[in-house]
Amino acid sequence: MLRCMLVAASAIVVVSPATAQAPAPFKDKTVTIVTSTGAGGSYDVTARALARHMPRHIPGQPNMVVVNMPGGGNVLATNHMFNIAPKDGTAIASLHNAMPLHQALNGKGVRFDSVRFNWLGSMGPDNSGVVVWKTSGIRTFEDLKSREVVLGGTGAGSGIVIFPLIMNKALGTRFKIVMGYRSSEEINIAMERGEVEARTLGLTSIFSQNAEWLKDGKIEVLAQIGAKRDARLPNVPLLSEFATTEGQRQVLALITSPTALGRPFVAPPGVEPERLAILRKAFEAVLKDEGFMADARSRNIDIDPMSAEEVAKIVHETINAPKAAVDMAVAAIEALDARK
Repeated sequence: MLRCMLVAASAIVVVSPATAQAPAPFKDKTVTIVTSTGAGGSYDVTARALARHMPRHIPGQPNMVVVNMPGGGNVLATNHMFNIAPKDGTAIASLHNAMPLHQALNGKGVRFDSVRFNWLGSMGPDNSGVVVWKTSGIRTFEDLKSREVVLGGTGAGSGIVIFPLIMNKALGTRFKIVMGYRSSEEINIAMERGEVEARTLGLTSIFSQNAEWLKDGKIEVLAQIGAKRDARLPNVPLLSEFATTEGQRQVLALITSPTALGRPFVAPPGVEPERLAILRKAFEAVLKDEGFMADARSRNIDIDPMSAEEVAKIVHETINAPKAAVDMAVAAIEALDARK
């Protein structure tokens, strides 16, 4: 009997480590993707594509759902992710790329620190366009300086408000910004109805959701906001090409930072390293996944993957931008506040 007991104990010691496996941390879980915009825009579309394909690359293959949380010019969702969202890896977000810039400009409502977020990566740079509706009578960038042009905006933290504010201050455009729209899609509808004449809009949104605007000549894209011209609009100049002084170049370089981030994804601060590593690996893998890529192509979404390290570097540079550029941008925002 003693010999049998010793043999059994030996078998337990030898076999158990080889056969036992730690449970997958995401097994039987639901991972929520929060998007800071309303339904239908490029952020929402890419988040839903990710939710369809990313679970295959996460051990345990959790369920993945998308929750829209628009409000406050994207600040509501960003604050939620930083302060409220669970820190166990079951909440990630598609945050608007203007959030680090909003923080750098001492924007209203900021209760987050972009540097402390756990960035997962990005689907790639995404230029924005300065867009006017066909009935506006505006045909060139210089026309934007000749008269007041009504432009739709959400909240002060959004790029669609920050961009025209800086253009007014640095380049002499005359946008009259109408705030209060809850989402980017509401502004699109307002522009089609003639309530507003212009807006700034990501080129991915134009090509994936509103391609007929270009095809049918309903809009003019007067400038691109980005580091280099988008190949799809090679004859549309960059906003930075209109700069004539070093001060203008600095402030325009600062507001280009959101487009360099493209469509970034993030996890809250405080996620344990093991789970964060799983999420980052899965995010990197899904952007090479043939099923996801086919899904993206069918929606005219360009994918040019950026790593978590690349995204974090841009965020750090934005938060530590030259003081002169920050001061000019802040002055533009304060001028808007003074008119309210």
